[in-house]
Amino acid sequence: MKMKPVAPFEPIRSENLPGGPDWITQVKWDGVRILTYYDGNEARLINRKGNERSRQYPEFMEVSSYCRADSVILDGEMIALNGDRPSFHEIMRRDSLRREQEIRFAVKQIPAIHMIFDVLYYNGKWVTDRTLAERQELLQEIIVPSALLQLVPSYSNGESLLAVMKERGWEGVVSKRLDSTYALGGKDGRWQKLKLGYDLYAVIGGVTYRDGVMNALLLGLYDENGQFIYIGHTGSGKLNQAAWRSLNHQISTLMVKDRTFHNIPQRIKGAVWIQPLLTVKVQFMEWTPGGTMRHPVLQGMADIPPKSCTVTQNM
Repeated sequence: MKMKPVAPFEPIRSENLPGGPDWITQVKWDGVRILTYYDGNEARLINRKGNERSRQYPEFMEVSSYCRADSVILDGEMIALNGDRPSFHEIMRRDSLRREQEIRFAVKQIPAIHMIFDVLYYNGKWVTDRTLAERQELLQEIIVPSALLQLVPSYSNGESLLAVMKERGWEGVVSKRLDSTYALGGKDGRWQKLKLGYDLYAVIGGVTYRDGVMNALLLGLYDENGQFIYIGHTGSGKLNQAAWRSLNHQISTLMVKDRTFHNIPQRIKGAVWIQPLLTVKVQFMEWTPGGTMRHPVLQGMADIPPKSCTVTQNM
């Protein structure tokens, strides 16, 4: 039986941590949301958008090696580390691969870690109507942790965890009610995320150079009328020199004569326009009154369609 992919439960954004004994708090990983489907014979890995990622992560296809279940659906985040911290850029290097030879090479060169935090289906039955506390107990019973696959720890003191995240410069935390059931395709206040900054997917519409070297990307989003709106610029951020050079090469093949943005960017002097085909993930502090990002930092390249980078996207 081939399991039909489902939409995962999503947290809402909050500016404050909920408190009390009814809540636990977990690390918000800077990775790719992946659900694992196993019907007893076949395993599949599906991302939040419903796209299959089984080929990209072959080391997680033998579900029976890490989960004691005849059939199961697990919810988690696929991450990769840069030093001692999760890196969106690194996991996207894995997630964007398509060629078999490159994937086999990347398994060792860019190790992925699957952080499991929920279970939706177990041994032929949906468990989404059980409480989070009950589902976590089930996970403890069926998951066999390893260096490549871990259960996400839960903390009763959310403030302490958030302080650690701030100190390390990580993405943030997610707080969940222990009595919450799992709402397929849902999104409500029983799960709340507190992010240290805002995340956004944007499209590169131009670049600027300094002394002949690319030094900034000009970014945009599509508004409700389909117009491509400039929202700010960013430097290389968390991309290493090799990735920045590779991006520069890609951009050199996409240059066009006319401005691609509907509005006029702040950094128009010396700007070079490109076809809006390359997407990135950025993190920033807040929106300015002028509608641009304050202190944006490039997190990595993104493998999503440019037209999905809209002003109404909800991260």
